Amino acid sequence: MEHYAEGMPSEFWSRISLLIDGWSLEKKISINDASMLREMAWKRDNRLREAYLSSRGMEERELIDSFLKMALPGTSSGLHIVHIAAEMAPVAKVGGLADVISGLGKALQKKGHLVEIILPKYDCMQHNQINNLKVLDVVVKSYFEGNMFANKIWTGTVEGLPVYFIEPQHPGKFFWRAQYYGEHDDFKRFSYFSRVALELLYQSGKKVDIIHCHDWQTAFVAPLYWDVYANLGFNSARICFTCHNFEYQGIAPAQDLAYCGLDVDHLDRPDRMRDNSHGRINVVKGAVVYSNIVTTVSPTYAQEVRSEGGRGLQDTLKVHSKKFVGILNGIDTDTWNPSTDRFLKVQYSANDLYGKSANKAALRKQLKLASTQASQPLVGCITRLVPQKGVHLIRHAIYKITELGGQFVLLGSSPVQHIQREFEGIADQFQNNNNVRLLLKYDDALAHMIFAASDMFIVPSMFEPCGLTQMVAMRYGSVPVVRRTGGLNDSVFDLDDETIPMEVRNGFTFLKADEQDFGNALERAFNYYHRKPEVWKQLVQKDMKIDFSWDTSVSQYEEIYQKTATRARAAA
Repeated sequence: MEHYAEGMPSEFWSRISLLIDGWSLEKKISINDASMLREMAWKRDNRLREAYLSSRGMEERELIDSFLKMALPGTSSGLHIVHIAAEMAPVAKVGGLADVISGLGKALQKKGHLVEIILPKYDCMQHNQINNLKVLDVVVKSYFEGNMFANKIWTGTVEGLPVYFIEPQHPGKFFWRAQYYGEHDDFKRFSYFSRVALELLYQSGKKVDIIHCHDWQTAFVAPLYWDVYANLGFNSARICFTCHNFEYQGIAPAQDLAYCGLDVDHLDRPDRMRDNSHGRINVVKGAVVYSNIVTTVSPTYAQEVRSEGGRGLQDTLKVHSKKFVGILNGIDTDTWNPSTDRFLKVQYSANDLYGKSANKAALRKQLKLASTQASQPLVGCITRLVPQKGVHLIRHAIYKITELGGQFVLLGSSPVQHIQREFEGIADQFQNNNNVRLLLKYDDALAHMIFAASDMFIVPSMFEPCGLTQMVAMRYGSVPVVRRTGGLNDSVFDLDDETIPMEVRNGFTFLKADEQDFGNALERAFNYYHRKPEVWKQLVQKDMKIDFSWDTSVSQYEEIYQKTATRARAAA
C-alpha cells in the first residue's frame, strides 16, 4: 500500500487513464495490461506518476514498457462508471443535464470511483474548456443503416474528468450542425451516437460496472446493450438510465429503430418499446424497460410521473416501480460560491453579508434601476421562457412586484416565437420604468450577479423535475418563492408551514398555478422582508448554509450502483 498516495490533481490521473485507453485502442498494449494499468491509475499509484513525470524526451514505446513493468493484477473497491450523454458542462451545455454530468461525475470521482464520459464531438462545443484534446490513432467502425461507418475518437479532460468525444465520419455530418439539438434528424443523430459509444466500450475491452445513460438522446443505449452487445460477450456492466424530463421521450416510427441495428419486430411490442398511446416507438420507454436502474431527478417528480406527469408513461413506470427512484440533483458548489465567485463585484459569505448589498447596488447601477431606497426589495428570475416555467405567472410577477413596491429583473429568452415576441412587447412597455428590467437573453456573468444582488428569487413552474436555480439562489442568500412541484417541493419549505420544523423552513411556496396563490406568496415574502428584518436576515443566513452539494445525492447513486453491480458480479 505504500505505493498509493495523494499529491496530484484529478486532472493528472484522468490524463493517465486516457493515455492507457489510447494505447489499448491503438493495440499497443493488451486489453489485460490496460485493465491492470487502469487499476493502478484509478488507485493513484505513485509509480505511474513517477514514470510519467520522468518520461520527458522518451519514445512512446519506452514509456509503455516502463508502465508495463509495473502492471500487476489488483482489486479495487471502487466502481468503473461510464456516463454516455449528449451534454456536459461547461463544454457542451444546453440545460441542467450538462451540470448533472459534470457535477455527479466529479462527486463520484472524489469518492474513489473511475468515472469516464462519452460525448458527441460537436462543432459548436466549447473547445477551450477541454484540456489536452487529441485524436487517437485508431478508427472505430460502427453499424448504421446497413453499412459500417468509421468514427474518429478524441480524448481530453473536462473538469478533471476523462472524456471521449466521438466524431462520426458519416456523410450526414451528424454533429457538424452549429447547434446541439433541434435538427430534423435528431433521432438518427443520437441513435448513431449511442451505437458508437457502446462499440467504443466493446472494442476497448473494458470491464465496466455501470453504464449510465441520460434522457432520450442516449436512451438507445439500454436496448442496444442487452439486445446486441451482451450477445457479443460485452455483458459485465449494468445499465442505469436517468430521465431528466419526461416531456421529451424520443417518439418515432417503429422502423426508425432499424437505423442503429435494433430488431423492430422484437421491440415494437407493448411490453417493450411501443409507445402507450401513439402507436409508434418510444425510446424513453425502451430505456425504462431495459435498464437495471431507472432514476429521475427528485423524489416528488418520481411520484408525479407515476400519474399524469408521466406524459403517457405512467403505467410503464408503475410496472417497473421496483427499480425506479427519484434522487434530488446537487449543484456545483465550486462554480456557485459567493465567497469565491469571480463574477461578483464583492465576494461575501453568510457571516458577512456586506457584499450582498454591495452587489445589489452594483447591479442597480449596471441596469440603471432606481437606487434611492437601498431597502427596496429586488426580485430575480433566471429561466427559459417556455410554458413549463409558468410564463403566465412570470408575466403576473412583473406587475405584482411593482405593485408591492419592489424591483424585478428577468434574465432569459424563449425558443417559442410568440412568447419571445410577447415579452419583447412587455420589455418595451417597461423600458422607461426604473424598477423593471427584462433581459431577453442569457449571460453567465449577469446570472451570477442577479443571484447575488436579489433579495428574492421566483420559480413559478408548472412542473419542475428538479430545478437548480432555487438552490443556487439560496446559496447566494436570495430567498426562493416557488410553486410546490417536483424538485422545488423537495428543496423549498414554507416559512409559515407549522407542520415542518422551523430549522428546515427556508422560503415561500404556493400550490395552485394561478395568479392569486402566487400573489399571496409574494405578499407574505414582502411582509417578512419589510416588517421582520431580523427574521429575514436569519433566513438569508440559514439558506446560505444549506448543503446543496452533490455529497448527499452521490451517496444515493453509490448505493444503487453498488447493489446492482454486486448482483451482476454474483451472477457472473
